[in-house]
Amino acid sequence: MKAIQLEEFTGADALRYVDVPDPEPAEREVLVEVRRAGVNFADTHVTRNDYLAKHELPLIPGGEVAGTTADGRRVAAMLMKGGYAQRVAVHEAALVPIPDEVDDESAAALLLQGLTAHALVHRCARLEPGETVVVEAAAGGTGTLAVQLAKRAGARVIALASTDEKRSLAERLGADAAVDSRADDLGAAILEANDGAQVDAVFEMSGGAAFESSLRVLAPFGRMVTFGIASREQNQVATGHLMRHSRAVIGFWLMHLIPRREEVANMIRDLHDAVASGELEVVVGEVYPLSEARRAHHDLAARRTAGKLLLNPSL
Repeated sequence: MKAIQLEEFTGADALRYVDVPDPEPAEREVLVEVRRAGVNFADTHVTRNDYLAKHELPLIPGGEVAGTTADGRRVAAMLMKGGYAQRVAVHEAALVPIPDEVDDESAAALLLQGLTAHALVHRCARLEPGETVVVEAAAGGTGTLAVQLAKRAGARVIALASTDEKRSLAERLGADAAVDSRADDLGAAILEANDGAQVDAVFEMSGGAAFESSLRVLAPFGRMVTFGIASREQNQVATGHLMRHSRAVIGFWLMHLIPRREEVANMIRDLHDAVASGELEVVVGEVYPLSEARRAHHDLAARRTAGKLLLNPSL
């Protein structure tokens, strides 16, 4: 089969389109013919092996797929690796049935990024009606879903994005205000968008200076949920600062949610139902041929994209 493989951890240019043997399913595993594979920002970290989970070479990256089984079932699945390929072996217990009302592209997008967005709103920040939340990277795969889910929870949403086009997309999806994420004084821009008032929550995935700016606009009992380090600049927070301002910083890594199978099943069901009813829109930015995974990574890292990025192994 065709697959994307890493033989060295030197970044996106190390992604190689190669022929590899078909996976051989172990006991209780099922072979899935991949129709769409999700591309996530975490995958850009994997190419340098500098993310939270470490990998060994050679490696076929890819943490989410939508496809079909030999008996014709439409399924999606989250993986530790192997998604950037025409076929992948998946444990039967990890298969998520795809409803007829949900297409393959949406099904792939609703796994890592859909579950992340849902968890940010409901499990981590626990948004309440009337609260104000700032969504970083609001035009991205997770951000576009988080904007909509936060509005659905009754929150006021301030979207951060780097271009007029991306900010317009966030507003179309329901954001009440949109701020240039590259503003010279990001904190002041957020406060201005909120009529001078501090905010109740921030979904933060950049790290570095953006983290510091967002932390300082939190109101008492405000919650910052950090779910990424796109800048690769980690931050430290003084406990005295948190106490003095009654602020909270919450870390989120999806891998800690996965073992909570009943909770995850309920979240996926809620996401599928929302898409099927038209209440939630999955914004697909681009579908790349599998052979162009390298270009997808470069586009994502350069912030040239909006919405969910996918690979099509049949192209």
